[in-house]
Amino acid sequence: MSDTPPPPTGNHGQLRSDCRLRFSPLHRLQWEDAQQKYVILYPEGMVELNPSAAEILKLCDGRSLDALVAALEAQFNASELKNDVTEFLEVALANGWIRQHDD
Repeated sequence: MSDTPPPPTGNHGQLRSDCRLRFSPLHRLQWEDAQQKYVILYPEGMVELNPSAAEILKLCDGRSLDALVAALEAQFNASELKNDVTEFLEVALANGWIRQHDD
């Protein structure tokens, strides 16, 4: 498998900064010893993730976009990650890996 995500499976809307982000219950994020990386498992197959993508998805636990970015910036002692994180999360949303909630 490659690190290239599958094409989007439908229009899941635009990423909204005022929503809470959660990993989709239709997918599973897990560490795979055979690949030595995190993967997303779903009925049709799996997607191998690079380390940055895995760290972002692990934080999709109901946090807002701003809270998720702040946690990553603190964890990695970095700044100005919002654009890169948003870009990846838009791909994740389009592929159905994450969901937005208004709660």
